[in-house]
Amino acid sequence: MTVRANRARAALGVVVAWAALIGGGLVTAPAASGADAAPHVTHRASLAPGVEYREFSVPSSHGTAYGHLLSIDLRTPGLSLDLVYPGAVGARAPLSQLAGDRGAMAAVNGDFFNISETQHPGVEATGAPVGPAIAAGHRLKGAVPQGQRFGPKLPPGTGTEDVIAVGQNRTARLDRLQLHGTVRTPRGSLALRGLNQYALAEGGIGAYTAAWGQTSRVRATCGTDTNRAAPCSQETYEVTVRKGRVSEVSPTPGRGPVARDSVVLVGREAGAASLRGLRVGDRVSVRHALEASRPGPVAFAVGGYPIARGHRPLDGLDAATPAVRSAAGIGEGGRHMYLLSLDGRPQYRSGLTIAELAGLMLELGADDAVNLDGGGSSTMVTREPGAPQPTVRNNPSGGGERPVPNGIGVFTRI
Repeated sequence: MTVRANRARAALGVVVAWAALIGGGLVTAPAASGADAAPHVTHRASLAPGVEYREFSVPSSHGTAYGHLLSIDLRTPGLSLDLVYPGAVGARAPLSQLAGDRGAMAAVNGDFFNISETQHPGVEATGAPVGPAIAAGHRLKGAVPQGQRFGPKLPPGTGTEDVIAVGQNRTARLDRLQLHGTVRTPRGSLALRGLNQYALAEGGIGAYTAAWGQTSRVRATCGTDTNRAAPCSQETYEVTVRKGRVSEVSPTPGRGPVARDSVVLVGREAGAASLRGLRVGDRVSVRHALEASRPGPVAFAVGGYPIARGHRPLDGLDAATPAVRSAAGIGEGGRHMYLLSLDGRPQYRSGLTIAELAGLMLELGADDAVNLDGGGSSTMVTREPGAPQPTVRNNPSGGGERPVPNGIGVFTRI
């Protein structure tokens, strides 16, 4: 056992001996339980230069889990990663459709998202993801407030602005994308606190562009910064700016597509009061940027909360609650990516705890890793050479693909 594995075992209380998987050997050790058994590789294939696919089983604290792994060498010419999504932030589609429409040769599901609105009767769930998103270098959205997120409890020191990203230098990294923006009006400048988000900060103003889609913007004014289930705000206002001038105002957020030459501003509480000062015909300009905490421009980013950094699991990871999960990891100084999705068949549905998931990703070779959306969302698809559409590789726990807002797509020009 390596020093690295011993550290992971001490921290997590579980051993996931990945040496055989990394080396490609087929482990045939007799069945055992918990820390006594190594994963068993059942299938492996080269999908394209620089992309390997593997299936494996691994014992966990709650039974055997079955997993699907993509190992991606980002140094391979013609190979890249990018966001796959349905063309709008507020929309969902099965991962196989998202990957097929973009021509991806493989993909795993991405961020947690606004899946339901049982606490707000009559309010439409947007399907929009929690964290920031960048596709092909274009910023799509910012992060919702911490208290408005969906998904498991976050480890200390992490937040909704955390992403896994690939820079324009083709190097992967964990990063944090913070929205900075300004609305300039004849009566002064206003702070912009949201970009295509399903939830806005209390008292804030958010911008909605053509990238948002047709989904209602009412959800943005529901809940609070600390309580997603809190009632919707009664103090709202919406302003449509077209070609730099206010073209329409409304006391409530609307729905329907936003024209490409327009931006819709939605305010709540103090933000609504500020927008009420605008009149049709006023000149207004909106500027926004997603600023990274690490140097270098970002080509692609998707929200996901960190579970390991610097080849160590983060403190405070849940070691009690197992589930079917997806994850993404980074190794070899950002030149290697690992995409993982667990299988949701009944005999494997207990899955892994988040602590076990972190240990598994570290033993795989990742130095940094994030937890992606899980449960019925956990999906991996691959496209066989010459096949017209991708095939779902794992068995989603809901019995079929759940529509998701985005995923991490693998592309090759070879």
